Amino acid sequence: MLKKIPFRKILPALLVIFILMQFYRIDKTNPPVVEAKDFILSENPPAPIAKILKDACYDCHSHQTNYPWYTNVMPFSYWIKGHIDHGRKKLNFSTWAAYPAKKKSHKLEECAEFVRETKMPLATYLIPHPEARISEEERERLAKWFELVRGQME
Repeated sequence: MLKKIPFRKILPALLVIFILMQFYRIDKTNPPVVEAKDFILSENPPAPIAKILKDACYDCHSHQTNYPWYTNVMPFSYWIKGHIDHGRKKLNFSTWAAYPAKKKSHKLEECAEFVRETKMPLATYLIPHPEARISEEERERLAKWFELVRGQME
């Protein structure tokens, strides 16, 4: 039979583990940005669309990530870094011009869909980033703009 260990005996061990975890940092180095490949510079959206993209998308989907203070706290930093790495892998606005036309078309279609269906930006991202909140009107405007750009490619 297992002996029940009181929480007050476990707490110091958990605290020591938490403190030791702080010595393992994530890499916050952003890859260099080649402006000629950037989505905003190559697609030239209207200023309100560009602002939405910068505020709501670029932290996770570009090489222009801003790492806030809480990315210094483990284990949150690893969780956030995982989101950033995954986001860049799925869609990277900093390497947009290097995508083949077929991939660009597919990504624009997904962008419109994800924005309309409120899948992006992630709800967990919106909590500490109020500037990334997009109104329904802005969502529709952004989705239509993605579709417009996609239509111009075909």
